[in-house]
Amino acid sequence: MIVHDLDIDAVKAGLADGSILIVDVREPHEFAAGRIPGSVSRPLSQFDPADLPNEPGKRVVLSCAAGVRSLRALEFAQAAGLDIDSHYIGGFKDWAMRGEPVER
Repeated sequence: MIVHDLDIDAVKAGLADGSILIVDVREPHEFAAGRIPGSVSRPLSQFDPADLPNEPGKRVVLSCAAGVRSLRALEFAQAAGLDIDSHYIGGFKDWAMRGEPVER
């Protein structure tokens, strides 16, 4: 499995220049309670790689609470033959802990 662990600086830069799309694999109640602005929800419990968004010019970066479920989703996506290799290693907990904006 090919994995690129992105830190908060890489995520912020990608969001700022529009080159990444954050796909949050936390459960719906977690997503509703707070999320990285602009992220989209695809809960791991019902994860279907075929349902991942495909926005031309944007790299999909998976995210969860702390980097465990996003890694699992990455395995599923790669097993399905998708060219997705990045996740936010710190996840939402890291984002919120560092005082970044949270969308609700």
